[in-house]
Amino acid sequence: MSPEEFRLAGHELIDWIADYRQRIPDLPVRAQVQPGEVRRALPDEPPQSIDSFATVLADLERTIVPGVTQVQHPMHFGWFPSNASLASVLGDIACSGMGTLGISWESCPALTELEEVVCDWLRQLTGLSDQWHGTIHDTASTACVVALILARERASQFSKNGPGLQGLPAPLVVYSTAQAHSSIAKAVQVAGLGNDNLRMIAEDPDTRAMLPAALQEAITQDLHNGRTPAAIVCSVGATGTTAMDPVQAIADIANEHGIWLHVDAAMAGSAMLLPECRHLWAGVEQADSIAWNPHKWMGTILDTALFYVKDVEHLERVMSTNPAYLRSTADGEVTQYRDWGIPLGRRFRALKLWFHLRLDGLEAIQTRLRRDLDNARWLQNQVEQTEGWQVVAPVSLQTVCVRHTPRTKNGSPLTGDELDRYTLGWVEAINASGAAFLSPSVLDERWMVRVSIGVEGTTREHVEQLWALMRHASSTQSISL
Repeated sequence: MSPEEFRLAGHELIDWIADYRQRIPDLPVRAQVQPGEVRRALPDEPPQSIDSFATVLADLERTIVPGVTQVQHPMHFGWFPSNASLASVLGDIACSGMGTLGISWESCPALTELEEVVCDWLRQLTGLSDQWHGTIHDTASTACVVALILARERASQFSKNGPGLQGLPAPLVVYSTAQAHSSIAKAVQVAGLGNDNLRMIAEDPDTRAMLPAALQEAITQDLHNGRTPAAIVCSVGATGTTAMDPVQAIADIANEHGIWLHVDAAMAGSAMLLPECRHLWAGVEQADSIAWNPHKWMGTILDTALFYVKDVEHLERVMSTNPAYLRSTADGEVTQYRDWGIPLGRRFRALKLWFHLRLDGLEAIQTRLRRDLDNARWLQNQVEQTEGWQVVAPVSLQTVCVRHTPRTKNGSPLTGDELDRYTLGWVEAINASGAAFLSPSVLDERWMVRVSIGVEGTTREHVEQLWALMRHASSTQSISL
């Protein structure tokens, strides 16, 4: 494809994207396809001849769009806000179109230096001190792997340079809670620490936050048994319930024992753009690493996750490689981001943040976040005032965890497995309809429903529509009880 052919096709694609974004509210929220349906609609053999762009665009519309769950839909309340602001989409297009190679400063000085700048902008905008230095990962999951590798090497005196974990006299232990994101357990596995050495610390039964006393007790017990406490993963906005672990109290314990403290604020980090929310991670300055995702609630398109550390020297000592073919005269004077993470090559992700912040602006982002917080409080009030409905976890930010408990024909409340089947039944009725999307989750061994408010286009009217759908679906489901 020549630049001129690209120009023509690009204009068509931009028009298609703009039209697509405008009609998302008219599409079903959940993909209305069966397993294997999209695959069966695609040819078994690779193309042998060139197709016209019009043909490709038609296939995109006919085959791909029906298989997309519309996370940009204003009635999407599942998982977490996965916004992709159009301003950041332009940055993503620029990133792809420039075709840069990010393997060293020399391969693209602008990539490195813009990443330094935008990471520092976000540091300032979230109220962090200048002792923090950031980079952009694909997701917070990858950032957590790096954090645990850093913790592993500090606790093991750089075992990677010798026999590795196999040569250690005692196992290394990581502490978190059952509320933490599933990526924590995966990171423990990938970092070679092993599931047996992951401690799930008890939570406050009301707030679902980690109990510092229980953490201290677990560390003391492991030390007594000859194990080495290596890392604590503290959740600021845990996935299931948006629980807020007490960072300050946990940091005090971590510092007492010399344990690496990683703060996972993947979704909730966006809230720190609001000064009134920063008390939720009070004590964060005592942590060793932080991760949060602008590609969630803030709205910069995937994949844009921020990872901050204070000890850059330790980070580079653990992660660096220095092959001869990448050496340059600039070494020692510049940041080499290949030494800050796992991959060698990296995309020009900083452009997405640069475009987003410059074209949408902080004020508009903050206004939207405050709107979502207000809408979550509105829904919380509706649930609490309606018989049979219950908010089952504190509403710290924009996620409202609810459960409806109907009464059976004999007048007793539904319980146990029957309540689980009922909950999953009315949620699936909403999701299958395409009118909205919710994601159920387990809390206290029973299913509940998470309402995650934060899509860019979601207004109070959409939250009101969802509440009406929830009451209708639950009442229809309860008729058969």
